[in-house]
Amino acid sequence: MTTPSSAGSPRSRAAERPVDCDVVVAGAGPAGLMLAGELRAGGASVIVLERLTEVNPILKAGTLNRPNIEAFYRRGLLPVLRQAQQETDWTVSYLSSRRSDGTNALPRFSGHFAAIMLGDEMLDESDPDLAGLYPPDMVDLVHQKQVEAILADRAAGLGVEVRRGVEVTGFEQDADGVTVATDNGSIRCGWLVGCDGGRSTVRKLAGFDFPGTDPEITGYHGVADIIGVEDLGVGWHATDTGVYLNDPPRGRITTVAFDGAPADRDTPATAEDLQAAIRHVTGADATVTGITSLTRFTDNTRQATTYRQGRVLLAGDAAHVHPPFGGQGLNLSVGDAMNLGWKLAATVRGTAPAGLLDTYTAERHPLGAWVLDWTRAQIAVMRPEPHARALREVVADLARTVDGATYFAKKISGIGQRYDLSGDNPLIGVSAPDYELADGSRLADHMHDGRALLLDPTGARHDLVAPYRDRMRTIATAPLTDDAPAAMFVRPDGYVAWAGEPDRDSLDKALQTWLGAPLAPASQIPDAPARR
Repeated sequence: MTTPSSAGSPRSRAAERPVDCDVVVAGAGPAGLMLAGELRAGGASVIVLERLTEVNPILKAGTLNRPNIEAFYRRGLLPVLRQAQQETDWTVSYLSSRRSDGTNALPRFSGHFAAIMLGDEMLDESDPDLAGLYPPDMVDLVHQKQVEAILADRAAGLGVEVRRGVEVTGFEQDADGVTVATDNGSIRCGWLVGCDGGRSTVRKLAGFDFPGTDPEITGYHGVADIIGVEDLGVGWHATDTGVYLNDPPRGRITTVAFDGAPADRDTPATAEDLQAAIRHVTGADATVTGITSLTRFTDNTRQATTYRQGRVLLAGDAAHVHPPFGGQGLNLSVGDAMNLGWKLAATVRGTAPAGLLDTYTAERHPLGAWVLDWTRAQIAVMRPEPHARALREVVADLARTVDGATYFAKKISGIGQRYDLSGDNPLIGVSAPDYELADGSRLADHMHDGRALLLDPTGARHDLVAPYRDRMRTIATAPLTDDAPAAMFVRPDGYVAWAGEPDRDSLDKALQTWLGAPLAPASQIPDAPARR
């Protein structure tokens, strides 16, 4: 169970030394930009430091899973995601082919586990976790570069300062804050968050333990002009030396060879490296004539034992690294940012209950550990040796069943993720259902500003919740469904923290557990201003 404890109570901000900002975020990737936006929406001042002068042009993650789509939807980003998805011609035709009725309904899932393709025709459409998903717009085919651009625009609109070409070189933390040294001077802040990738400088300088397993593969992911591969099968295929993905519509090819990690992981991959890998894994007499994007990866799989040391925290790849199979990296990173953002912002404001930051590691570490094991399992199934190939046939048989395909699809999509929170109602700890309300709105429409929500159509506990108007929005409109609870308290990250009959004791306990004590009697609190 992860509820705030009495440990780690924040110091009074009045006692702190002057700071340049409340939080410094190292890294302007998806985790850093999402976190910066959440912090700013929660009232914290933020400076993002990024060593690169421009956005990294390398093509990385190309899909979003369900928790991320919900997170972006709750922050009002669905329209720009939809626009981004339509920017490439192949996406339009691909999406059309996945919609059987020509409408805008959410299409069925397709993907792979350990290079074993999952057919969407095998999904159990009656599964309660797959039924009634909303929003209907399918926006899962958005590349990481597009996501970064969207999150950068959001952060800028909220007033986040992003300093590019500035690298963290060291830091010192004390009881009141952190002094961050850079190659362009120093910054005094209250908190430092390392979102600076798998080779995180912040993690290394802070001395976080980072145990895990060493790599046994070298993979290449390229968008390239290649001749001599016309006869290769489309999609994922296993060979005697590894596995490969051939994706002609996008000009994309991925190879995985089980010959250990590259001798020099710091040297950029070249067209010659990709060409040699294609020939080795596929057997095709391939020639690479041009490169649009190329990245090299391994299955180095590690996780920090804790995500916090004093006033220094980790999120995204700085906290966990793993191979990219299943597209879990981007999705896990954004989830970290959603979970941490409101908690750290509340700590900065001085409204957080004691121990709130401790719940960040407690809630996110188990999900990170699951992703690491999920990718390790895929490596085991992909190995080109007799025992693994026998196991592969068993897994492939399971994937060709309705139950098997549905299981894999739900796991890859992130459907069913939950936090271990206290309470008897089955909704507690899960992502809040996006109820359609009697006034025509949906629950997510009321979460754009990052405040918590109380759905209470009866208004029975107005006197109790009014003092939290600076941190929480109350919705008195009833859901258009019979299975909604009488009342429901949703944290700023969209997860249900309490649900049931709105009795005073249980609701009061939930509010103080997650939002802290009310700042003043209801009569003394004005309507909460709109947050930037």
